[in-house]
Amino acid sequence: MEEKNRILQVALVQAGPVIMDLPATMEKTVDLIKSAAAQGAKLIVFPEAFISAYPRGLSFGFVVGSRTMAGRQDWQRYYESSIAVPGPQIDTLAGLAQELDLYLSLGVVEKDAARIDTTLYCTNVFLGPQGYLGKHRKLKPTGSERLIWGEGDGSTLTVVDTPYGKMGSLICWENYMPLARAAMYAKGLTIYIAPTADSREVWQHTVRHIALEGRCFVLSCNQYVEKSMYPKDLNYYHELEKMPEICSAGGSCIVSPYGEYIAGPIWNREDILLAALPLDDIITSRLDMDVVGHYARPDVFKLEVRS
Repeated sequence: MEEKNRILQVALVQAGPVIMDLPATMEKTVDLIKSAAAQGAKLIVFPEAFISAYPRGLSFGFVVGSRTMAGRQDWQRYYESSIAVPGPQIDTLAGLAQELDLYLSLGVVEKDAARIDTTLYCTNVFLGPQGYLGKHRKLKPTGSERLIWGEGDGSTLTVVDTPYGKMGSLICWENYMPLARAAMYAKGLTIYIAPTADSREVWQHTVRHIALEGRCFVLSCNQYVEKSMYPKDLNYYHELEKMPEICSAGGSCIVSPYGEYIAGPIWNREDILLAALPLDDIITSRLDMDVVGHYARPDVFKLEVRS
């Protein structure tokens, strides 16, 4: 690794989108990227489903055995605020990454424009100075997420080569899938990105464990969302009445390969979390444990990923 690449300046964007408003969310995304870049970031990370919403608290009229037309209309609005990957919005952001000479990790709700169906996916997109670099689709939507998002497959366990090391992601509770983590470690991941919608204190234990287990930097980025940010003309807006005003408190953080906080967590506000990652810590931390090296025991264990 070149001397100039031994330190990576990163920024985690803890913010909420303009919910279900794609043009306004794109404008906010561009502004946030430019702000983080102006502060020296060479890798900028956004939360899960930032474009254009993690629809926390909404049922879209689903109960077991029936749906409602009003819920379908809310879902159509959600669908229309999603994006194709690749697609025109990705082209815009890829051009910005090229212009600013930096890498982006961006959570989006993806519609598959190459198919006739209207299945949506929770997707993490990677962009860089070279443009569009790839995507990862969430393998297992959790709980009621299964009603609105399809499942990804092994072909999108994407890892991107950068001058700073290999970068990839698992989204939110995918990180509780031990074999998914093992698959990412096996790909040589050193910059482990964990976009999430989980603002519980126990999530902090999860990301610190992953950093210590994988001997990698973990960048966990969550949205900050208030109830007032939701469009009040949604048919099912009344479902939010019992939710607290702060729907997602954040908790974005950056963790070292030793399982220690480098920055954060930050709570209860929109903010950009900045840190300089000392990349040599990857090597020094693996002296006593390397889960894909001398701790792997391939004579005992074998992992097969079907792509």
